[in-house]
Amino acid sequence: MRITVFGCGYVGLVTAACLAEAGNQVIGVDVDQDRVACLNNGLVPLYEPGLEELIRGALAAQRIFFTNDAAAAVIQADVVFIAVGTPPAADGSADLTAVCEAAATIGRNMTRPLMVVVKSTVPVGTTERVRAIVGRHLNRPLAFDVAFNPEFLKEGSAVEDFKKPDRIVIGVAGGDAEKTLRLLYAPFNRNRNKLLVMDIASAELTKYAANAMLATRISFMNEMANIAERTGADIEQVRLGIGSDPRIGYSFIYPGAGFGGSCFPKDLGALKAMAEGHGYRPLMIEAVQEINERQKQRLYEQLAAHFGCLADKTIALWGLAYKPNTTDMRQAPSRALLESLWAAGATVRAHDPKATDEAHRLYGTRSDLELCDDPYHAAQGADALVIVTEWKCYWSPDLARLRELLKHPVIFDGRNLYDPATMAAQGWEYHSIGRPSARIIHHSLDVRRFQAL
Repeated sequence: MRITVFGCGYVGLVTAACLAEAGNQVIGVDVDQDRVACLNNGLVPLYEPGLEELIRGALAAQRIFFTNDAAAAVIQADVVFIAVGTPPAADGSADLTAVCEAAATIGRNMTRPLMVVVKSTVPVGTTERVRAIVGRHLNRPLAFDVAFNPEFLKEGSAVEDFKKPDRIVIGVAGGDAEKTLRLLYAPFNRNRNKLLVMDIASAELTKYAANAMLATRISFMNEMANIAERTGADIEQVRLGIGSDPRIGYSFIYPGAGFGGSCFPKDLGALKAMAEGHGYRPLMIEAVQEINERQKQRLYEQLAAHFGCLADKTIALWGLAYKPNTTDMRQAPSRALLESLWAAGATVRAHDPKATDEAHRLYGTRSDLELCDDPYHAAQGADALVIVTEWKCYWSPDLARLRELLKHPVIFDGRNLYDPATMAAQGWEYHSIGRPSARIIHHSLDVRRFQAL
């Protein structure tokens, strides 16, 4: 098929690249001229494992092209995807400006029948609004259909998620939309039927409900972790105890420093605004948001409790991205920690395998921030180490070397990467999330001997 994708951001690029690899002719449309030029040269302006290789392969095979010329891209299309951003407005609702502009552009430039597929995360009713906008801007009567097809892509594994989806949700209102999307997704739906067909409104709400459920699991575990800290329980043991129940499972029940990224915070706000717009107050959504914002302060609270005044302290920070395998720092827990430390007068030496450029873009050059190329360089001369993101390179550090570099052998672990008893036995004071803090009583090979602080 001939596919046009409006929006060359995260979702749009993954969609375009994977559909091109499957043999379709794809045009990606974006208003950013520099981005379009980079993409046509095989340079991807975001980090996602496997994505740049896919785009370069599709460019070499002449199955993908990027442009600012929306009119030409619409004229050639059988199917047009809208995958533009829906950032939060001032009241937390989804800003649909880019979606509506894309719909108007499609309507103005249609010369033959086609199908419009909304892939952006949008409130219930938006796809029908897109139908109305397209129809209003047609220069002459033309047949077209609309559908909603949400993405379920995890940053860091988005390419694999698209190629091997758990499910493919499409919302349709009759016509040939279901048939067209079944054909388009056939290469990704071969081993079993993963396609779930429903009405458009249900498909729109499904996307929000999925993200809200996952965010709720995270906030629930962080709530339990905070209770565990106060009662002397170990949240990691609790996690194993509840995760072994097949009705619960282990997914998204890891306690930590809070969630961030481009989806969960934004979509919770939009879902809340949508519910309130229909006269309903979503108390659980509010609680999930409140718990998460509070959890982002947990590492700072631990540091402040340990040191008291932080004004003369240098803190080593491992991890800036909100999760591994991405450069994304939107709503990242690291940002809450950085800004709290700076407000307290502390200096930060930070390392991240991929996100230091993004941190520099966000914060510029500051006397109280050093961005380091090596995690041990970040630790050199620091008063404490804080782990914020669970990159694999942090899982098995050289603890002896680390002790020599830090002023004090103390670690604050926002991702529970290490065993408290083992850390205590090796001479570390170790604070994590939802587990008793530990310190060495005397240096011993008996890793069971540690004291809760």
